Parts: sequence; C-alpha cells; structure tokens
Amino acid sequence: MSDYQTARIALGARLRELRADAGLNGKALAQQLGWPASKVSKIENGKQAPSAEDLHAWATALGTPEVIPELTGRLRTLETHYAAWRRQLAAGVRARQEAWQVTETNADTVRNFETACVPGLLQTAEYARHMFERTTALHRTPPDIEAGVNARMQRQQALYTPGRDFRFLIWEAALHMVLCPRDVMAGQLDRLAGVFGMTTVELGIVPLGADLCVVPGHGFWLFDDQLVMVETIGAELRLTDRAETTLYRTVWDELERTAVTGAQAHRVIARARATLDLM
Repeated sequence: MSDYQTARIALGARLRELRADAGLNGKALAQQLGWPASKVSKIENGKQAPSAEDLHAWATALGTPEVIPELTGRLRTLETHYAAWRRQLAAGVRARQEAWQVTETNADTVRNFETACVPGLLQTAEYARHMFERTTALHRTPPDIEAGVNARMQRQQALYTPGRDFRFLIWEAALHMVLCPRDVMAGQLDRLAGVFGMTTVELGIVPLGADLCVVPGHGFWLFDDQLVMVETIGAELRLTDRAETTLYRTVWDELERTAVTGAQAHRVIARARATLDLM
C-alpha cells in the first residue's frame, strides 16, 4: 500500500471515529450534510479523498469545529504524496519546472528511468516544447510553453556542475516514440548521442529484447534513495516510505543490470535514428 493510500485510509478512519463519537450513523450524517450516503462511506473507507471544504462541513455538522485544523493538516500531508496534474499545473509549466529544480538541487544522486519519452533533463528545447504543448492541452492548463521550456533548459545547467551525479535509464521503445515532428525527434536523438562522455551523467538503454526480472510499468525518479517521484497520466506521486523507496531501488538495480551503456548504447540510439530517417 502506498503512502498516499495509507494516509487517505487513516484520514477516513479518523472521520469515522468523530462521527461515531457524535452518535450519528453514516446515513444520518449524509442527510445533515446534504450528501449522498455513498460519499460518507467512500470517504470513511479511504475510497475517496475529501476536500478541505468537506472536512470543514463534516466537523461543523458534528459540533466539533476544534478538530478542523487537525483534519486539514492531515489532508495537506496526504496531498504531499498525491497531486493531480491539473492542480500542479494551475500556475503553469514554468512553476512546475522550478519546483522540480529545487528537488533536484537538494539531492546528491538523481536517478531517472523513462519508458516512453526522453528524460526532461536530456531534452532539447524543441522536444520539450512539443511535450509541454501536449501536456497543457490534455489538462487544459495555462499554456506558458516558452516560459516552461526556458525553465527546463535552466534545470539542465545542473548537468554541467562538477560533482553532481545524474543517472538515466531509458526503455528502448522511448527512442521510437514519435511525440513531435520527425526532424525534432532526429535532433533529440542526436542530443542523446552527445551525452556520452559527460562526467556528471551516466546513460543506459534498456534493450527491447532484454531478459528482465521486473516489469517496468512506468517511469520514475529516485532522489538519494529517500524520495521517489512518479508521474502518472493524472497525477504526480511522491513516495517517502522506506519500504517503497527500497522497492524502487531494487527495480532500478535490475533495470541497470540489463541496460547497455557506452558504445553499445550509442549504437542503439544510432539504430533508432536510422529507422527514423527511413520512415
């Protein structure tokens, strides 16, 4: 169970406790709040996350307004683990890039595995521009594309700072995922080929035919084995539970074991580039 799920279930249990102490059943509380009874049940059983307004109404209806700070504090803790992209991007993609930069700056070792696209820190400006256009269109958020591209390019300056340690693994399929015009993708593959030899960067490609002991279902970031960040289609997850960070490190080690590096990785990228030219 993830940190987020655990926190949501714990919050639901606390709300159930408050209701029971007030001598109300779920149906009676729902009627008092003007909610469907199913909403009370879902919140108490950790199936649905309440909003801050829901918590305020809940505590007020039970005659316990003094617990509102506690409940909203629990909600803030929960939301540090799960943040919907629409909310994350409400201030635009530039603000999100700057937040990522802070997280990266505070880590000595940054590991990033991607299954379907080139890692953001290795993207060209043109490739990043098309990625941001797709993201903002999907989530209908402010399209501050150029500011976002500039912020991502600024993040990349860390790659040239002596002593930093960035390690990237890319599923080979991502090299063939055309998420932008073909000339832009060609330039992006050329950029990847130029990464080899950088003292602060290690790049490996997990070949399509590799024998794996794990299923790489999605990409992830691992910061100093202390924080895992996962980007799903709908949200960003931040995982700090020791069991979960250890699990992701185990997956990373297995993927790294099967990855090709150096000249072999360069050849894999070159093959993808040649295939792009033929299409």
